[in-house]
Amino acid sequence: MSHATLSSPTDHPAPTTQAAPPADLSLEERLALANTVMTARLNEAAVAYEVNTAHIDTEPVNLSDVVTGPVDTGPAPLPDLYPTPVAALLQRAHHRLLTDGWCTDVLVDEAGARCMLGAIRAEARGDRGLEADAAAVLLDVLRRQFGDDVASVPSVNDAFASGSMPIRLVGQAAGLADARGL
Repeated sequence: MSHATLSSPTDHPAPTTQAAPPADLSLEERLALANTVMTARLNEAAVAYEVNTAHIDTEPVNLSDVVTGPVDTGPAPLPDLYPTPVAALLQRAHHRLLTDGWCTDVLVDEAGARCMLGAIRAEARGDRGLEADAAAVLLDVLRRQFGDDVASVPSVNDAFASGSMPIRLVGQAAGLADARGL
């Protein structure tokens, strides 16, 4: 078939406008009728497309060249640390919760996930004074969020079913420590 014998879109007659469906049909019947008409139009358009593009030579695409899976880049890099020690510690604890996971009822579970206090302790690296300062700032954030009845960081940590809120609270504590210059 040559280019000259192919029909152009102007060679096809315009679709005929159909009269509105009779008013005595129910909504479901009118929708079914519209669905039938549209299916017929789509089928006609698909055939016209196949006819109009049959002369175009194409090579099959090797999907392995196009579709790729995600590249394993490892954990996300730690963002710039706050300049103050307590804020930097809380930011590292926040990052550890994001990368290693969050847990309840223990400082660290068998999979390596940590609770809020467990993440702080791990990032304090044995500096008990820094750990206590970070826990105090976190407790202040918890009391601001949930009221003065909050007894401890572990009690709030263990009250959650998922880690999204505890992780967010540790991040807020890092911001508060930075604002306080701690």
